[in-house]
Amino acid sequence: MERRRSVYLDHAATTPVRPEVARAMLPYFSERFGNPSSLYALAREAKGAVEEVRDRVAAAIGASPEEVFFTAGGTEADNWAIKGVAAANRRKGDHIVTSAIEHHAVLHPCRALEKQGYRVTYLPVDEFGRVEPERVEEAITDKTILVSVMAANNEVGTIQPVAAIAKIARDRGVPFHTDAVQAIGAFPVDVERMGADLLALSAHKFGGPKGVGALYIRRGTRVGTFMDGGAQERGRRAGTENVPGIVGMGKAIEIAVAEMPQKSVWLAATRDKLIRGILDSIPDTRLNGHPTERLPNNVNVAFRYVEGESILLMLDALGIAASTGSACTSASLEPSHVLTACGLPPEHAHGSLRLTLGSRNTGEDVDYVLEVLPQVIGRLREISPLGGGM
Repeated sequence: MERRRSVYLDHAATTPVRPEVARAMLPYFSERFGNPSSLYALAREAKGAVEEVRDRVAAAIGASPEEVFFTAGGTEADNWAIKGVAAANRRKGDHIVTSAIEHHAVLHPCRALEKQGYRVTYLPVDEFGRVEPERVEEAITDKTILVSVMAANNEVGTIQPVAAIAKIARDRGVPFHTDAVQAIGAFPVDVERMGADLLALSAHKFGGPKGVGALYIRRGTRVGTFMDGGAQERGRRAGTENVPGIVGMGKAIEIAVAEMPQKSVWLAATRDKLIRGILDSIPDTRLNGHPTERLPNNVNVAFRYVEGESILLMLDALGIAASTGSACTSASLEPSHVLTACGLPPEHAHGSLRLTLGSRNTGEDVDYVLEVLPQVIGRLREISPLGGGM
């Protein structure tokens, strides 16, 4: 295993900023630095750039510009959607329906609301990590004020039947929120086809900068103000706009949507090659997530008798950057809540590896992983106290 390359396979955690995106942002740090809330020409130029991106984001998801609100990222967008709907609808009800495998940007706000007296139903998933729409229908009551199910899971890549879930929610008069952070650029995202009343996205997941995102709020949806202060974002999200970041997000989403048809085909084929190679060469390995209804770039496997942290350290020494699950919980010693919800015993979940591809990856990168990964797992199993030693 002396050979070494530099292979980045953690695109679900974050993506490199595209060169075109960085170039588009640069002037707004210097000569076009105006505050969009002021009235002079420099400020109007910045304001115009923000509104142009609002149009671009709206077009990318099939929305109207006045339904798009800029945030500091996907986590803020999810928090705003969940807490905002809860605050605006407390007189109507106190019940929220979500799934057990949501990102912590959804689960933690729900748990915070439980401490305030709200009730939350955390729906189970099947072995592939899919929410059954029938479960949503059974969970909704006359006190339900929100259903929140992610478009695609960030760990195992499973794509959810959000259109079917949204229809059930709409038929019962309940707003539907979806975390689409992993979906933009992976498959078509259209708020009308999906039936979303609220949708969260984050720029750094599709080639844009960190620290900027957006929340789609369907016209007429009751949502409270997220931050008090100035009158930015039509008085619903105070704070001076991150103009360079917003400009970068606009350029990134334009590129991501344009490249998606061709890029997703290549990613899916490369993903499948990687999955087949791993399963064929390493025994006692399980594919996590749905075998076909999954993100085109996502590979998540669990190896018996080894620890995920050890896998990552050995891969890192060989120049391969990967993950054992969500980047937001990588420091946790607890097994992935997603994998355990899918039925994996904790000792198996601890041996998970997530490899997520991006546009910079090549066939040679995959060949390199398939060359060294069996050796890494073999070495770890030889010294494993978990029963896999030879």
